[in-house]
Amino acid sequence: MSNAPLMPMATAVWLVENTTLTFKQIADFCNLHEVEIQGIADGEVAKGIKAYNPIISGQLSREEIELSSKDEARPLKIKNTDIEISNSEKKIKKYIPLSKRQDKPDSALWLIKHYNILKDSQIAKLVGITKNSVTSIRNKSYWNYNNLNPKDPVALNLFSQKDLIDATEKAERRIKREKKEKEKSKQSM
Repeated sequence: MSNAPLMPMATAVWLVENTTLTFKQIADFCNLHEVEIQGIADGEVAKGIKAYNPIISGQLSREEIELSSKDEARPLKIKNTDIEISNSEKKIKKYIPLSKRQDKPDSALWLIKHYNILKDSQIAKLVGITKNSVTSIRNKSYWNYNNLNPKDPVALNLFSQKDLIDATEKAERRIKREKKEKEKSKQSM
């Protein structure tokens, strides 16, 4: 990864307008040429570019700019902040429009056909319908069964591919556990 700031040209515009740094310091920090920085100062380069504040974005501190402003030989140092990306986001129930709500039984039918290892409760939780509806679709006793067309729920954006993979892995673990329990009960007889 390079040590260039985010949006280097816009950052250079902000530094030229708001600091007393030399063109060389700004050029070195933004990985640009000194002539480009001088062009920004003269108004010939980056005319339509909106200035981007590196302090607000956390790439520079005001102290860093002040230290480099006092000493022309001192280069600016970008802050190295490693952003922790966590995948433990709290699941937020999102609004599903009426047009997509009509696709829920179709999605349940698709899951029943393609992932028959999933329990009715898992399908109901994924798609967002009741367990009784899933059971009646599986038994072909759903009130509108003849008009259902299997549709991929991931393509319909009812839930993510990751959610589907997690559910199938959970179902596979359940099946393995049930097989082991059956084998133990047969051996104990």
